[in-house]
Formats: sequence, C-alpha cells, structure tokens
Amino acid sequence: MSAHENVPDDAHQRPEGLSDTMVEALGALSKALETTERARGHLYSFHQLTGTADLELDRAVELLRKAGHPDWADTVQTEILGRNVIPGHWTFQIVEAYDATYYEPFKQLERAAVNRLAEGRDHLYEAELKETRRTTGHPAHSSRPDSAT
Repeated sequence: MSAHENVPDDAHQRPEGLSDTMVEALGALSKALETTERARGHLYSFHQLTGTADLELDRAVELLRKAGHPDWADTVQTEILGRNVIPGHWTFQIVEAYDATYYEPFKQLERAAVNRLAEGRDHLYEAELKETRRTTGHPAHSSRPDSAT
C-alpha cells in the first residue's frame, strides 16, 4: 500500500486553515468559469458557422446566375452576403467584445481568487470529492497518477 494512497498530490491538498465553505465557494467559482468556457466555445461555433454560411452564399449567387435568375443573385449578394449579424458587427467582433468585456476579466478574477485564497491550488473541491467517491485499493480508482492504488 502506498503512503499517499488516500491523499491527493500536493497541488490538490487544502491549504492549512481553508474552510469547507471556502473550498465549496472556490469550486462554485471554478464551475462557473468552466461553464463560461463552454459558452465561449458555443460563441466560436456561432462565429464559424455564420462565416461558413456566408462563404456558401458565393456558391448560391453563382448558381442563381447560372440558373438564369440574376435578379435573385443580386438580391442575395447585396442583402445577405457580408451582412452584419447585429448592427455594425460581424461575428469576430462579437467574439472579441465578449473576450474583452466578460471572459478575460472572469478568468483573471477566478485566478486571483484561487491564488489569494487557496495558495494557487486548483480543483480542491473536486480533489476532495474524488477521495470520498473512489474505492480504495481498486486499480482504476487510484488517488494519484503516480499511485497504483
């Protein structure tokens, strides 16, 4: 049996004096940031999908002309192709504004809180949860990557 079988690695051990409530609060802050990361990913999906659709409009315009409907080709080209998705903005500008206004400040605040309140130790809540849920001695439930148990 390993000496550290039931102990997370040093980076995931609670600093002296850190309360259960503080560990839970930092876990909630981390979870909120993780959700924001997912939202940001969806925003990038929106950006890429909208760009792909706009580029496909070139083909639609070409095919409308080829099919003998230059009036419709002109309408698609002037009304939709290259259009702002909201006033004054293409999707890259929305992504940039989101990053600058919300995402980066959130990331910085979460990092500052973990650094100041938990000595920079990430995922304390999850590390402690892992210890309560794993089966001691089971090889697929080891406490740490460097532990066989």
